Amino acid sequence: MTKKTGNALPSALALASSLALGACTALAPSKPLDAPTSAKFLEPPPGWMAAAPADTLTRGPWWTLFNDPVLNQLAPQVAVSNQTVAAAAAAVEESRAAVREQRASFFPTLSLDAGATRSGVGGRSGSSTVDSTGTTITTTSSRNATRFSAGLGASWEPDLWGRIANTVSAARATAQASEADLAAALLSAQATFVTDYLSVREADAEIVTLQTTLVGYQRALTITQNRYNAAIAQKSDVLQAKTTLANAQADLASLQQQRAQLFHAMAVLAGQAPANFTLPAGDWNASAVPAIPPGLPSDLLQRRPDVASAERRVEVANANIGVARAAYFPSLTLSASGDQGSTRLGDLFNVSSFAWSLGVSLAETIFDGGARTARVEEAQASWKQSVAQYRQTVLTAFSAVEDQLSAATSLEQQQALRKVASQSADQTELEMQNRYKQGLVAYTDVVTAQASALSARRAFMQVSLNRQTAAIDMVSALGGGWSTQQLE
Repeated sequence: MTKKTGNALPSALALASSLALGACTALAPSKPLDAPTSAKFLEPPPGWMAAAPADTLTRGPWWTLFNDPVLNQLAPQVAVSNQTVAAAAAAVEESRAAVREQRASFFPTLSLDAGATRSGVGGRSGSSTVDSTGTTITTTSSRNATRFSAGLGASWEPDLWGRIANTVSAARATAQASEADLAAALLSAQATFVTDYLSVREADAEIVTLQTTLVGYQRALTITQNRYNAAIAQKSDVLQAKTTLANAQADLASLQQQRAQLFHAMAVLAGQAPANFTLPAGDWNASAVPAIPPGLPSDLLQRRPDVASAERRVEVANANIGVARAAYFPSLTLSASGDQGSTRLGDLFNVSSFAWSLGVSLAETIFDGGARTARVEEAQASWKQSVAQYRQTVLTAFSAVEDQLSAATSLEQQQALRKVASQSADQTELEMQNRYKQGLVAYTDVVTAQASALSARRAFMQVSLNRQTAAIDMVSALGGGWSTQQLE
């Protein structure tokens, strides 16, 4: 630290201020993103328009679109208790704290130190005198001393080339990306939870169907056994009836296991142990499929949190280029200090014992073997990588929407056809049973009709679930739910 006098410090401050005003924040190129876009979707319902950025729109409790009171009660637990979401929320807090840490570099650093020291040398010194009576008097003293001191120091590095500003920008964009990651984690957990819930309800419906079917199969076995006892039917008819009943019973056991596994997954998503989570069997509203209103993608596609996160990470990479380029320029540091020292505590703050110093230093790297150039090239390559990832994320978003639009149309058609097939198979089963009782057909025809009817019933329920699942996937593809206010 060099002591300055006169107007040295004001001159240095004026220089720093003028340089700061012309700071080269343009060292971060801030190139516009040319992400892939599409003027229209391949599978649009009537009235759909081109997508427009709207990632700040709220998403809301989109699961209410399924009109299930139990689901409306359970789904909010994911946001509160899910541990993956909690970890993402902690990451957001961490990134926000990092922004505050980087902002602190804009301000001077102040330091205060105080101390007391006592020093001396070994042995004692003394002097001898003779009084009026002739007696020799010896006086001794120790060579020790105490010194008190207090000092105040300050240093500040002006952001001449935008290094600190770009560092703060990178930290801020990282925080925003973390917020988008939190939204993505929450949306994913909620979508999985709702999918599992509807799958549980579909399993409950299938279980009821199988239990009803088993009653019919048991009745058919009894009838066949009675016909065999009366020498009307063959032994093979009884064996086939038993086989059909056993297979249906095995299907029921498998379905109950599947339901239990879905229930366990829901408990974990809700942040609870399965033993502490309850979900009794309930009704399934298979017809509750959220409609896709006109204009939806134009308002909501760009709300996808993964798109927002990728875009923010491009900003991070862009700011890091400015940080790397700032290393080419010299750094200026202003410093000041004041010190007080005294051998007596009471005199510590006496003006006469005050010493001060002001300093300014300029540092520039002359040769580093190309390290700075390599860091700039590394930052530029990282930016190119983030841009490519952003574009890929946007393309994936378009593809996901297209997939769900196609699925919505196809599954709606499939559901109507499966319903017709199920009704026809039920009529065929009933007719075959009546004809068998009349001795007009073999029991193998009854077994075939029974298997077809059960398969058709289950296929109809499964395609109904697939429609609801596709609606959930559409919600995820569009970044969350929607409301009438948002569409207006």
